Amino acid sequence: MLNKTNNIILEVKDLTKKYDDFVAVNKISFQISKGEIFGFLGPNGAGKTTTINMIIGMAKISDGRVFYKGKDLTRNIKEAQNKIGVVADESNLYNEMSGFENLCFCGSLYGLSKETREKRAAELLKTFQLSDAANKKFQAYSKGMKRKLTIAASLIHEPEILFLDEPTTGIDVASSRQIRTLIKELNRNGTTVFLTTHYIEEAERLCDRVAFINKANIIRIDTVEKLLEDAKDNNIIEVIFESLPSEKSLLLKRLNKKFPYVECIFKNDNTIKVISKKKIDISPIVAFLSSEKLFIYEAKLIKPTLEDAFVKMTGIEIEHMKKEKK
Repeated sequence: MLNKTNNIILEVKDLTKKYDDFVAVNKISFQISKGEIFGFLGPNGAGKTTTINMIIGMAKISDGRVFYKGKDLTRNIKEAQNKIGVVADESNLYNEMSGFENLCFCGSLYGLSKETREKRAAELLKTFQLSDAANKKFQAYSKGMKRKLTIAASLIHEPEILFLDEPTTGIDVASSRQIRTLIKELNRNGTTVFLTTHYIEEAERLCDRVAFINKANIIRIDTVEKLLEDAKDNNIIEVIFESLPSEKSLLLKRLNKKFPYVECIFKNDNTIKVISKKKIDISPIVAFLSSEKLFIYEAKLIKPTLEDAFVKMTGIEIEHMKKEKK
């Protein structure tokens, strides 16, 4: 993993977007350091895409400022376009062109010479495992292939920062996995990444830092590790048995009586959850259960997930996010 520094590549201050009386983005501020993967996590309609569109110059900024490498480019975002690559949630490539032709055309828009853009196109097709489809028309590509070529096109000019808006939405699981791997590899090679997603697992796997955004406002920004730590209200250990006695309620009663500093509940027919506000020494509990002639199959610490942190800090029920994902 690339070492992260305090070298700020992008900063936004009090960024706001209004449509008459409707506020789509409300005075949000954040910084992105060179070499990190920064994520916007939130439901559809939270303001993720609108934020990106303002930062890349595709939407007019109502208020606030945008800085690239310390330079205020709020009124002249085009000056930063050679430094940025953009992957929209909908492809802007041409159906009648082949994959190779699309990449070369994008290279020409950035002023690359014919030799340079053809060499770069071939390299990207190889990197994205699309060489075999180089001469096929874009319209013949699968959804996953189209998404990969769209990302490749955004990299033709070797940008310093890549914007990805919902990069894996609407594509199959295998293609999503490939794209996440490619994003990690691009980041390892020095590309800064700013991605939006409403897939919690994606943010947790990819991002160094995450901003929770909902209803036009940023709720919280922090590292994934810190967000997970703050979500840990309880220490939970699951004890899994080969089988439990028929008098399970009696066993639970004895457990809670002997260990009043923890709460013991059944998760299912063969698993007990041991819950505590403090760190749990599981050894006396395991010894007690063993004395009850119960065969313990496994005892494991349950760690909080980014999903737990998101629900705790935004109040959005995760089922709502899952419905949107579907």
